[in-house]
Amino acid sequence: MAVCIFFLYAIILLPGIAANVRHVKSFLNHTAYLSCYFPNSQKSDIRNIIVFWQKHTGEVVHEVYLGQEKYDHLDPKYINRTKMDMERWTLQLLNVGIVDEGQYKCIIMHVDKGPKKLIHESECLLHITANYSQPVVAQLHAGKPKPDENLNLSCSSSGGYPEPKQMIWLISRENVTDRLVRHMDVLQDAVTKLYNVTTKLNIPVPTNTLTNISCLLHLGEQEGSLVSVPLVIEIQAEEMEPVKVNFFGPLIAVIVLITILLGFLILKNRNISSTSQSVSLAV
Repeated sequence: MAVCIFFLYAIILLPGIAANVRHVKSFLNHTAYLSCYFPNSQKSDIRNIIVFWQKHTGEVVHEVYLGQEKYDHLDPKYINRTKMDMERWTLQLLNVGIVDEGQYKCIIMHVDKGPKKLIHESECLLHITANYSQPVVAQLHAGKPKPDENLNLSCSSSGGYPEPKQMIWLISRENVTDRLVRHMDVLQDAVTKLYNVTTKLNIPVPTNTLTNISCLLHLGEQEGSLVSVPLVIEIQAEEMEPVKVNFFGPLIAVIVLITILLGFLILKNRNISSTSQSVSLAV
């Protein structure tokens, strides 16, 4: 800790050395490369150099003292996780986690005859990235959707970092795509610090046209976006069936009725004819 205070004191005494913050990105559980951006234009011998890495929170990350790596002042979380490439003046931070995200400072001092001299200082901001899973669209109701009902959907993605910007619903039909933004639920794991995100959609069931419904996860301007596999909806509206009139029943009834009437008329005519013949014979 005394070494840390000494270096900070030296920086205050020499405010003319400016520190430009450079942004560095690394994937979760990979190795982050933090450069001092030291040109070493004087070709200083590393045996006369002190390199000191410190996080903005005050933790000592790495130290190289006169060409030899020292571990006396390292914060426990960085032990066996750092390597210094003195040819490239780059610190390798192994197996980075979300907690390693933040600002780091490289301080280089020259030791020769006389007091130590601060000759270089630089800062870099480490950003950690973890890939989100491909968004998945799921139906929240059982069975096949029907016309005149609502379609309830959810879209979710998990295991990513940092927090995404938003989730957008894409509804495509007949060469037209509508973009709908709904509330995004964000849940961060207390241990891993990774995010799980979900959004929901409730719309009338589309009918009589092929409809593709997708979900787009927008991570940021530089990170890009992820899109789900589309959910395909093709439902025909229920049509009114034409009323089928059964003509056979009435037709048969009419035929039967006509047959009965004809039979009755024939029988009546026979009776009249028989009666006339009887009267003639009697006379």
